[in-house]
Amino acid sequence: MPERKNTGVSYETVMRDLTARKFSPIYILMGEESYYIDKISEYIAENILKPEEKDFNQNIVFGADISAAQIVDLAKGFPMMSEYRVLIVKESQNLKNTEQLEKYFKNPAKSTILVFCHKNGTIDKRKKIIPSALEGGAVIFESKKLYDRELPGFIESYLKNHRATIDAKTAQVIAEHVGADLNRLTSELDKVLISLSDSDRRVTADVVENEIGVSKEFNTFELRNAIVKRDVFKANQIIKYFDSNPKAGSLFSILPLLFSYFENLMIAYYSPNKMNENSVAEFLELRNGWAAKDYVIGMRNYSGMKTMQIISKIREIDAKSKGLDNPNTSAGDLMKELIFFILH
Repeated sequence: MPERKNTGVSYETVMRDLTARKFSPIYILMGEESYYIDKISEYIAENILKPEEKDFNQNIVFGADISAAQIVDLAKGFPMMSEYRVLIVKESQNLKNTEQLEKYFKNPAKSTILVFCHKNGTIDKRKKIIPSALEGGAVIFESKKLYDRELPGFIESYLKNHRATIDAKTAQVIAEHVGADLNRLTSELDKVLISLSDSDRRVTADVVENEIGVSKEFNTFELRNAIVKRDVFKANQIIKYFDSNPKAGSLFSILPLLFSYFENLMIAYYSPNKMNENSVAEFLELRNGWAAKDYVIGMRNYSGMKTMQIISKIREIDAKSKGLDNPNTSAGDLMKELIFFILH
């Protein structure tokens, strides 16, 4: 998996220390991306204690069902016939009166591993709870959403960790079809992995089509390619396919994809050397020159003025798709209206 830069410490560092049994007395796991929070807390729940030690020494509670004072009481308890006691507070964003934790955080029990899973945001940095936890030797981990451009790298790394390979284009197809929900993405990748034989661990476009249901010819990635190349015939073919197969691609999956592309295309016009792929890749902070190829082609096919008009049109269609100034136009017709505007 790509190294995640987080406040205080990275996911890889946390997992490396846990695997080496280098434990901290407090873990505050917080952020918008629940995947990494779940992976760390699940590892702690499954691996710190031996199975026979868990009944008396491991508690998993929910923030809405427990008070801060009760957490402190549990954390101060001594382990029974075990080196450690584990206390995991799930959905700790629902915990009230967290200031009652501050005193314990400054001097936590060394035999207790206390874990807070704070999802859908971070703890207010103005509160004293973070400085108090750091004083007590806590690990503070902020789990951030991956950018769309990071998803193919995540897919490649995830598959590599499971002894499988994938080419860059197929990884991009999966990323654009499934999206940035890492729990859903890894679930789809696990389906693909199960289908592979021990003798052939390549994830091909055919495997993806069979297991995830993404047509290798008619998908959002190929539609984006057709639009980049201004290939009217191919784009219309894909739109017709989407009409008959709504699950293959919808307006709601295409809008963010196209907005992201044309927004970056507008930025690419300001690149010092806009016809050089490596220069554009560096300017847009893309992974490699291959990823910038579409923007170099796009600048040949779309003027800066047309690009601005397209961005404005995408915003208009997005508003209409949510019912603004649109009493009855279907999502399919809105998609056709947008693609026609872009290509003509």
